[in-house]
Amino acid sequence: MRYLNHISILLQYILPHHFLTWCIRGITRIRFAPFKNTAIKLFIRAFKVDMSIAQEENPTAYPDFNSFFTRPLKPDARPLSSAPSEIACPVDGAISQLGEITNDGRIFQAKGHNYSLEELLGGSKEMAALFKHGSFATIYLSPKDYHRIHMPLQGKLQEMVYIPGRLFSVSKFASEHVPRLFARNERLVNLFETEAGPMAMIMVGALNVAGMETVWAGNIPDKVNWEIKKWNYRNNIAEKEIILAHGAEMGRFNMGSTIVLLYSNKRIKWNESISAECSVKMGQHLASTLQKS
Repeated sequence: MRYLNHISILLQYILPHHFLTWCIRGITRIRFAPFKNTAIKLFIRAFKVDMSIAQEENPTAYPDFNSFFTRPLKPDARPLSSAPSEIACPVDGAISQLGEITNDGRIFQAKGHNYSLEELLGGSKEMAALFKHGSFATIYLSPKDYHRIHMPLQGKLQEMVYIPGRLFSVSKFASEHVPRLFARNERLVNLFETEAGPMAMIMVGALNVAGMETVWAGNIPDKVNWEIKKWNYRNNIAEKEIILAHGAEMGRFNMGSTIVLLYSNKRIKWNESISAECSVKMGQHLASTLQKS
């Protein structure tokens, strides 16, 4: 099995990532009932998906596979951690890593691998300065997980940055073997101002992730684009003001991937019961805010 994993990593260096992902995008939107119903039922069986918590429990009711994959949950399926100072987990998934950003601005990826805060943020020295000596959490969403992303705290959107890149797998094995993985893949940086200061929610694309969406801008990118693109939401200069409530839906992955959360220095404290490789659910207590010193 391990040899097969190594072969899959080697193949990813030569495969046409974006072409394959474009194909998956088309396949997951096929509405031919016999095809999409079979695909959904096989997926549920293979990944043991719990449909009892889905708003629509009937697999055949979804118009296509992508609608099933991004299905909403029942209102009480994910209780929200909302006590004063508590930061809610934004997604279902597993903690890949969490901790502190090093003094030289490096983020731990896996044993033997790390990457720079600045390259993760598309080379922006100004944005990187906001998170110098700060905290990070990397959360991996597996195929069976709920794939909508919610706000850990109420936040006012400051900036959104699309950063083009590769589409390596973001599985645990890939993170252990692909150097600088999260700073090489396509990603969408969403910078918010919150009661805990600046907060970045970085949506990392991956092989077969056929689109990253936000509730205010829709699918990003709507086509393959190899240029960094920025949207300014500060002071309503270029776009309308976007304020999202604690627990509100912020976006979604069309197929699974990873979220990287960033907070400023000494502004949050991670929940001591949460550590690398543990499972998490959207809404649970992830961290607590600290008073600004």
